[in-house]
Amino acid sequence: MSYAVIKTGGKQYKVKSGEILKIEKLPDSKPETKIEFNEILAYGDDKSIEIGTPNVEGAKVEADLIKNSKNRTILIFKKRRRQNSRRKNGHRQEYTMIRINKIFSKDGKILSEAEKISKTSKKDEVKEAVSK
Repeated sequence: MSYAVIKTGGKQYKVKSGEILKIEKLPDSKPETKIEFNEILAYGDDKSIEIGTPNVEGAKVEADLIKNSKNRTILIFKKRRRQNSRRKNGHRQEYTMIRINKIFSKDGKILSEAEKISKTSKKDEVKEAVSK
């Protein structure tokens, strides 16, 4: 199984084709679009690995953007005892959900590709199961 190590949003992710990830929000991105990651730190499989210095030139990872959203609220509560002083704050971090489609090597060959997903919704699947 091939994998790649990509860098985005100041973080590094080990990804495989077909995997769904939550990454830092990508600017100016709309759902149902293709995204290319060119900062590939390493890629390989069970037998061999190619490591960049710091990036592997020519290698890339292609992904589909599923949605942009916000995480659950994180509460920040600060209290100073016996001072009658307290402060409550909340934060919701924005994220982008992506699905990895293809991993390309430095010479442009496809190392791994995700299976195509069908566009049937869960309601259609339930109707088919009930009708059988």
